[in-house]
Amino acid sequence: MHESGEDYIETIYLLKKRKGMVRSIDVANELNFSRPSVSRAVGLLKDDGLLTVEDDGELVLTELGLKKAKSVYEKHTNLTKFLMLTAGVNEEIAETDACRIEHIISPETFRGIKKYLKEHKDNA
Repeated sequence: MHESGEDYIETIYLLKKRKGMVRSIDVANELNFSRPSVSRAVGLLKDDGLLTVEDDGELVLTELGLKKAKSVYEKHTNLTKFLMLTAGVNEEIAETDACRIEHIISPETFRGIKKYLKEHKDNA
């Protein structure tokens, strides 16, 4: 999956948690993207079996989409904590950098970061 697709499903996941219901316009507003861009992305995510669109326009992550979104979000939150702890950067910088790193990090490195955070949980 491409970085942009991961950003979309993570955004849908977080909006769902925050608002309870998500439509394309919510995603467009959150990401500051045009409605046509979001519509195209939604179509691609539907084709990949990651979400469905209800009759009322609600975007619903499939089981596969939810699993992927949770995985991306886990990377994002753990990387943010890791960067704040080890690099001493503020949350805003850590969030921005984590959003970039989450798409390219290897499973092995991510496991190592999770292990490090677990071992240093009192500082995280």
